[in-house]
Amino acid sequence: MTRTLDWKAAIAAGIVAGVVFMMLEMLLVQMFQPMSMWAPPRMIAAMAMGREILPPPDTFDAMALMVAMLIHFPLSIIYAIILGWIISRWELGLMAAMIAGLVFGLVIYVVNFYGFTAVFPWFADARGWVALFSHAMFGLVLGLVYEPLERHDERHKTASQL
Repeated sequence: MTRTLDWKAAIAAGIVAGVVFMMLEMLLVQMFQPMSMWAPPRMIAAMAMGREILPPPDTFDAMALMVAMLIHFPLSIIYAIILGWIISRWELGLMAAMIAGLVFGLVIYVVNFYGFTAVFPWFADARGWVALFSHAMFGLVLGLVYEPLERHDERHKTASQL
């Protein structure tokens, strides 16, 4: 039998992976790209606030950061629910969940930076290794956090899993 989605584990994984993603993205952009660490939150905020919030200036803006987080964390949780459902259906172990998460993060990157650019064209400007790596790590962390937190119902385990 397959396990069912553990909603609490998915929400926790989405929040943790969302924090890791945002911090990693902001730090890597600051270190390796010619822009401020505040550019990624502004790009996310622009989904709701419009292009006017995009850099320049690429300085701290409390409203932009708040709007970005109001978009980013629900999306992170939605993505965690999707991956959690996959992990629970396939009954993946930790390593397989991490690999599935990494692949899932790469799929999210492709969707965000090649699909959603039809609606949010400024995401095309952020294509590159930093965004790709950050999305891959987001997915990996989703799997890393979700799988151990998932409640495993002992009645559904096979003899080899006990």
